[in-house]
Amino acid sequence: MAEKRHSSAASKETKTFPIFEKDNYLWMLAGIIVMAIGLLLMAGGKSDDPNQFHPDQVYSARRITVAPILIVAGLVLEVFAIFRKPKQ
Repeated sequence: MAEKRHSSAASKETKTFPIFEKDNYLWMLAGIIVMAIGLLLMAGGKSDDPNQFHPDQVYSARRITVAPILIVAGLVLEVFAIFRKPKQ
């Protein structure tokens, strides 16, 4: 004789909305790609002979200027993608 009582909270259906929309995910993907390009540009600089140092390879403008700018730009894109309001 045990009756099952349903609470009013369980019987109410709540609609859940996704946090991000497709556009947000595309912007996030773009930010990841830009950061990956920056990391790839920063990689390298290995010398064939470990006893020789080539400052022009290690301290090139690509590794010191362009790559960090791309990584920061990718992070800015990620922040933009997170805070971007969905279109209604």
